[in-house]
Amino acid sequence: MLTILRRYRFRPRLVMTLAAAAGVALTFALANWQLNRAYEKEALAARLDTLAKDPPVSLSAAEVRAEDVLWRRVTVRGRFEPRYSVFIDNRVRRGVVGYQVVMPLRLGASDRYVLINRGWIAGGPDRSRLPEVRTPDGAVEITGLAVAPSTRFLELSTKIAEGKVWQNLTLERYRQAVPIALQPVIVQQESALDDGLAREWDPPDMGVDRHYGYAFQWFALAVTILVFYLVTHVERTPEA
Repeated sequence: MLTILRRYRFRPRLVMTLAAAAGVALTFALANWQLNRAYEKEALAARLDTLAKDPPVSLSAAEVRAEDVLWRRVTVRGRFEPRYSVFIDNRVRRGVVGYQVVMPLRLGASDRYVLINRGWIAGGPDRSRLPEVRTPDGAVEITGLAVAPSTRFLELSTKIAEGKVWQNLTLERYRQAVPIALQPVIVQQESALDDGLAREWDPPDMGVDRHYGYAFQWFALAVTILVFYLVTHVERTPEA
């Protein structure tokens, strides 16, 4: 073994050594940053899980700040306003394409509303006809999770809203289309109602696995740089 090693020698070059050291340091720093982001989001996910299990808080007509109720279970009381409902298109459940039904609930006797994501309903064979949604006439009490609609989505068509059918929902977009005062969150309904809607909500995606994946890629790149540097700076010793 020693005889084989004596046939080779390590001859570092200053410029390449500095470049390799910088590359390894940078990639290790980026990998650690991704790991720290993953740890932070894991802690946030645990906190959100705790908030979601707390007793629901009452959401009244008084305007609230989104951060005070976000990811908490809330209870609201009022009447649904079907004329302002929207259907969020292309929502798939168990292989069936349908809609999520979002409808404002008038809070008590006030002029303030909160948007309720009532759940999922299957689309019919005729896309020009929306499915009928059963809606209670009187006052209801709804319990659900207060969320903020995502603004990270891809829209392939310029027809982002056609009547009641929308590709995606944001509060800003809804406020521009419907002239009513809104609370700054949307409630994902959990309460059971005899309305034929399915309510199965996915937990929020914190992207933890993505950060771990990026960290692995940066660590792998650091190892690649180091191996390339060593291989390219080892030379065979000329035989006497």
